[in-house]
Formats: sequence, C-alpha cells, structure tokens
Amino acid sequence: MTEYRPSKWRTARMVLSTMALAACSGGQQSGEVLPPDEIQRILPRIAADTPVDFTGGKDLFEGNCSACHGPVANGTAKGPPLVDIIYEPSHHGDMAFVLAVRSGVRAHHWRFGDMPPLPGVTESMVLEIVGYVRWLQRQVGIE
Repeated sequence: MTEYRPSKWRTARMVLSTMALAACSGGQQSGEVLPPDEIQRILPRIAADTPVDFTGGKDLFEGNCSACHGPVANGTAKGPPLVDIIYEPSHHGDMAFVLAVRSGVRAHHWRFGDMPPLPGVTESMVLEIVGYVRWLQRQVGIE
C-alpha cells in the first residue's frame, strides 16, 4: 500500500493559505493547524489536561483504540494518528468512525493495512471516543 500524499495542487493551496494567514496575522492564530511534529510533542500534555466532559471518551479510547492509534491518538507502527488533518471533521465525519468500528476499513490513506471491525465497541461508545478525539483535534487547530 502506498502512503497517502496530497496532490500538488492541494499542497500548493495549503502552503499559500498558510502563508497568507501568517502574513495577515503576524503568527499563530486560533484555528491554524499546528505542524505535525509540534502536534506530536504537545499531545501528551494536552491529553493530561482532558476536561471531565471527555474523560469517558478518553478511557474508552485508551481501552479500545490506543494499541493501534497511540496513547493520545498520535499513531503507532500499527495505526495512523487520528489527530491529523486527514481526520478533520469535514473529511472524516463522526459517522465515518462509527462505520470503521462496525465494519472495518480497507487501508486507503496510510500504509498500516486494513482496520478490522471491533464488534465489542458499540455506537454510543464510538461517539464518546469521537468526542474525545475531536476535542484533541481542536486543541491543535484541526476543526
């Protein structure tokens, strides 16, 4: 399986948009996605301060997802990071996660192979997990 690479036009648009935002704002602004290496560096600290509203999803994530998707959704050798621009809500909506858990997923963005279905994880559990993942995403500017 080949690794996902955005088209040259999408990459160019993202670079130009980032440059325009930086020129207008003079630096980091709310809603600007942090670079991947910065995300990896700060995710453990962010997750340590998880608000009580998302601790149920965090616990469910740790028990059902972290072995492949990392302790703080930052990825492992077995699965991709979910705190990544590819999983932004406009590209992978909440129901995409529900369907992935219910039916599994054929590898398409990453080199990790197929994701098997997780029959012991209910839709309500997935939605709690998604709430936690979306909260992590927002903390690094993925909205």
